Amino acid sequence: MNTRFTWILLSVLLLGCRAPEDMLTQQEVTAVMDQFDKGWKEKKPALVDSSLSVHYLYFTQSGKTFSRAALIATAGSDVYGLQNMSREQISIQIDGNAAVVNTVWSGKGMYHGENFDDKQRCSVTIIKHRGKVKILSEHCTPIR
Repeated sequence: MNTRFTWILLSVLLLGCRAPEDMLTQQEVTAVMDQFDKGWKEKKPALVDSSLSVHYLYFTQSGKTFSRAALIATAGSDVYGLQNMSREQISIQIDGNAAVVNTVWSGKGMYHGENFDDKQRCSVTIIKHRGKVKILSEHCTPIR
């Protein structure tokens, strides 16, 4: 009877325990940011896609949102092209399985036939879920 009770109690405790999310590392954050940027630089939408959470959302400068599907389509589209881009002043704040990346993004190129030469401060939210590191959201504000 005592052994049976012990097994039942142990089973309930083990089933009720959920393994904690993997802790996110600075190296993982840097790797997913590099992969994302490489996808844009090399015009590889599949690489951009693999960097993003299925729940990804971009907050635009005009206060609207841009969906994951729209962003991936833009990455491979002829309407968008980069001559060059870079990131500077990268700082990473990690809290468990989430991180906020603060960075200055600079890029020069063309969008819908219009030339651009932008410098923006960006906030990128990154998560680690079930061992996979993905970009969850991004918001960039022009530096004037």
